[in-house]
Amino acid sequence: MKRTPANDVLSLDQQVCFPIYAASNLLQRIYRPLLEPLGLTYAQYLVMLVLWERDGLTVKDLEARVLLDSGTLSPLLRRLEKQGLLARRPFADDGRVTVLTLTAAGRKLRARAVNVPEALVCRMLGGQQLDAAAIAQVTTLRTQLQALVGRLEEATRRTA
Repeated sequence: MKRTPANDVLSLDQQVCFPIYAASNLLQRIYRPLLEPLGLTYAQYLVMLVLWERDGLTVKDLEARVLLDSGTLSPLLRRLEKQGLLARRPFADDGRVTVLTLTAAGRKLRARAVNVPEALVCRMLGGQQLDAAAIAQVTTLRTQLQALVGRLEEATRRTA
């Protein structure tokens, strides 16, 4: 049997990973013009989302929440600190543990970011209005992706 992209297990079109990778890259491109006015990259935005949700996290807790390793997260946190959006300080009970707290500027930035999620979804939907069907579609997709992330985290723990 002749191999074609439809039956070749090594065809890019047959890979589960590629559409996820491509979607992630394309989403980041859509985010870029939405985040530039805030002075944030996509990864910085993820960190700020977590801190707006729960200020005063340790770096270790943040790593677990955004699924970034310390080598990636440390320079990102330094840049956010340099921008005056967060402060890093040693934990009172253990100086080896770093606690992250938002500054006044970091808390204030939240108000400017509040429209980003809706703007992103509107761009994803090609500019159409956010009606109940569109919201349901995005909600279903998010739920499915969250379940996938959970399965992948579990698989990662099993193979570690």
